[in-house]
Amino acid sequence: MNTTSSQIVIQGNLDDLEGPDTIKISRSVDFDQASIFPAVTGAAVTITSNVGDTAILTEISEGIYVTDSLQGVAGRTYTLNVLTEGKTYTASSTMPNAVAIDSIYFEKSLFGQEKLITIDFKDPTNSTNFYRFIQFINNAELSQFNVMDDKYINGKEYSYSFYRMRMNNDQSLESGSTVQIWLESIDEGVYNYFRTAGSDGRNSSSPANPNTNLTNGALGYFNACSIRKIATIVP
Repeated sequence: MNTTSSQIVIQGNLDDLEGPDTIKISRSVDFDQASIFPAVTGAAVTITSNVGDTAILTEISEGIYVTDSLQGVAGRTYTLNVLTEGKTYTASSTMPNAVAIDSIYFEKSLFGQEKLITIDFKDPTNSTNFYRFIQFINNAELSQFNVMDDKYINGKEYSYSFYRMRMNNDQSLESGSTVQIWLESIDEGVYNYFRTAGSDGRNSSSPANPNTNLTNGALGYFNACSIRKIATIVP
């Protein structure tokens, strides 16, 4: 029987859009248990910026903490503080400038008849940028996402294609479906988390845990990101 000591798992974003921001707090489970992470309730959760803005999050359901009083601003550093069961966990993330999406369109795959979703954007010059790409079909977020840095595209126009994956009952691309793409600009610490977590952002309690920006042995991440969206209809 494989067993591990249970660890706090913290996952959450603060973005530059209007609307609530959410922090989810749970506990890890053993390898041979179902991937249902027990919620951590009753935590004291705050987010503070480097210019003094502070938000106290409210627990709206077990393990889900939200605020709608703090809208992220590019260039500012935000610190998450979680106090639970006598321990404090923190993480800091600096929100990058947003990168606009210029266009979205469909292309035929070189392999079979599958449609590929492609977006065009211009990577900013004279800065190092990190990205996370998220897909939605009919407002349902697909479980998989991709991350990349701008090592080979710095300052260039770039076309990024999404290869549709059918995993965890993800919806398929059918004519008339609405497809939305989120381009998240993330900092290096968050990029390293998602790069090492795998394409579904899993929070494993294995010896090869993803690189986290959280302190005190917590798993997961805190992501201060700027987001730009674009949507289209499948022909």
